[in-house]
Amino acid sequence: MGKKRIIEKSGGEMKVDRAKRPLKSAKKKYPVGNLAIHATYNNTKATVTNPKGGALAWSSCGSLGFRGAKKGTPFAAAKVGEILAEKAAVFGVKDVNVIVKGVGSGRESVIRGFTSTGINILSIKDQTPVPHNGPRARKPRRV
Repeated sequence: MGKKRIIEKSGGEMKVDRAKRPLKSAKKKYPVGNLAIHATYNNTKATVTNPKGGALAWSSCGSLGFRGAKKGTPFAAAKVGEILAEKAAVFGVKDVNVIVKGVGSGRESVIRGFTSTGINILSIKDQTPVPHNGPRARKPRRV
């Protein structure tokens, strides 16, 4: 449920407010990381990892409160990039290698939002899976 913070006002009223967890300073700093983007038609997910591939921070359009068709928009993806860049800065990330998967509309928007905070991009790879021959065809219909 999360911790509750109680704010006292001079009038004697007490207001209970859900406290958002502040971003803690990381124990270990990673100057170079990887940004993995998974963009589908319905959602966009992004993860910042250390050079070995361990996840440091992640975000998605759904986790930011976008619902339904709005999750697949470039605007929502740009917000994911901005939020994720703030989380990555806590770990000391200065440069990232970008790996993009998927065909959604948020592919470039995440990168634009991520770079707006000043983190440099070293390389961009597109690892969208492409089928060689597709699934097996249906058998012909007998009439």
